[in-house]
Amino acid sequence: MQQQPNPTEINLHQRSRVLEIAFDDGARFRLPCEYLRVYSPSAEVRGHSPATAKLQLGKESVGITDLKQIGHYALKIFFDDGHNSGLYDWPYLYKLGRAWQPLWFDYLKQLSDAGHRRTGPDPFEQIKTGGEAPSELPARATLLDTDAQSTG
Repeated sequence: MQQQPNPTEINLHQRSRVLEIAFDDGARFRLPCEYLRVYSPSAEVRGHSPATAKLQLGKESVGITDLKQIGHYALKIFFDDGHNSGLYDWPYLYKLGRAWQPLWFDYLKQLSDAGHRRTGPDPFEQIKTGGEAPSELPARATLLDTDAQSTG
């Protein structure tokens, strides 16, 4: 069984409103505050089923006021709009980093389908314009991954 990557660095960049997380497998993710807010794992956002999820509107300028590590498994994020009820565990943060592009495009489609649109620049485009990548994945699979595939 493969072990889930754990964070080795967590840095909040207040001015650019980006949370940067590096994992022990070599992955590094730059996650805009807006993205983290609209994909909060809280019941307030997700609902108790997909049918009861609440589309988040007007979060373009949201920032993070505080971060608290919860044990060795999660991060509690305090947003400046008062939201702080979601626990972002390490696998969820890794998923948000790894799948940022389809998740972000899905959010934009949901907004459009509901007759809304974002105002302001795309936060992922701003990261790229700054010369960084939203997602940096490990250069190669781990030995365990390679061994598992070759024994197939």
